[in-house]
Amino acid sequence: MKNYFFKKKNKIKLNDILLSLNLKKEKIDIEISDINEIETAKKNDITFFHSVKYLKYVKKTKSKIIITSKKYSNLIPNNIKIIEVQNVLLSVAKITSLFYPKALNDNFDFDVSEINKKAYPKLRFGKNVLLGKNVKIGKNCSLGHNTIIERNVIIGNNCNIGSNVIIKNSIIGNNTNILDGAILGKKGFGFFPGKKINIRYPHVGSVIIGNNVEIGCNNTIDRGSLSNTIIGDGTFLDNQVHIAHNVKIGKNCIITGQVGFAGSSSIGNRVMIGGQAGISGHLSIGDNVKIGGGSGVIKNIPSNTKVMGYPAKNIRNFLKENKLND
Repeated sequence: MKNYFFKKKNKIKLNDILLSLNLKKEKIDIEISDINEIETAKKNDITFFHSVKYLKYVKKTKSKIIITSKKYSNLIPNNIKIIEVQNVLLSVAKITSLFYPKALNDNFDFDVSEINKKAYPKLRFGKNVLLGKNVKIGKNCSLGHNTIIERNVIIGNNCNIGSNVIIKNSIIGNNTNILDGAILGKKGFGFFPGKKINIRYPHVGSVIIGNNVEIGCNNTIDRGSLSNTIIGDGTFLDNQVHIAHNVKIGKNCIITGQVGFAGSSSIGNRVMIGGQAGISGHLSIGDNVKIGGGSGVIKNIPSNTKVMGYPAKNIRNFLKENKLND
């Protein structure tokens, strides 16, 4: 998908990348189109491999250049060029900043202005509503008091946006409700702890909200780092839910209050999660899964499973163990 929100610097060459990583230059200096995750990278992109969780994509990737560590070098096919580094994700952060030099800047949009009634004659809106440049809003929509829609955001038809909402770096489908106080599209909590300073990770992804979605009050949905954060059609989020960068939530899910998703987890369709549950990062939750309130999910969960507890386990085992402990 086209990146609507961050301008990419063109004509980045392999030696530019090697220089940014303090590595030796190559004799053959080829142009690199972009940096992408291993499952979506194209032929002229550079990608990375840092965990065996993504091993299934190594042989399928279209990229011909992979950044990895010595630990994983032997797992990469011979026809792919390897750039070996000590810290893969830190190197990816440096390269991402090379392609997208303004991505670390997450300041507010200086160019917002009050709504031009002539441009949106049928839009219903409250007081102190601000819009950025190139915002697209569909038919039959409403915006509540003190809401800010920053530049390049796209909102579909029949959408109701509450008061005190901030939306940036986002594309929203039709028939979607976003309730008061929600914040969409801010940078994720990505950084590398250092001895002297913490190094921030650039986030160049977006938030993609499907059709017929409801986003509860005071939800925070972070934009993706390299990929997008996605909420599928028909999914409902209760109040005070946090969704971290790169999370993918499927269709017709029900997420109740104060649930937290760590980064890069994938949630299937028709998943139901009880209040105050926590989902760890880089996990895969199947379809039709039910997760009890207060649970801590630290492992993948297959489809058609009910779990509860910490660590989350099959609900029959959980109930049996707790009955014995009564």
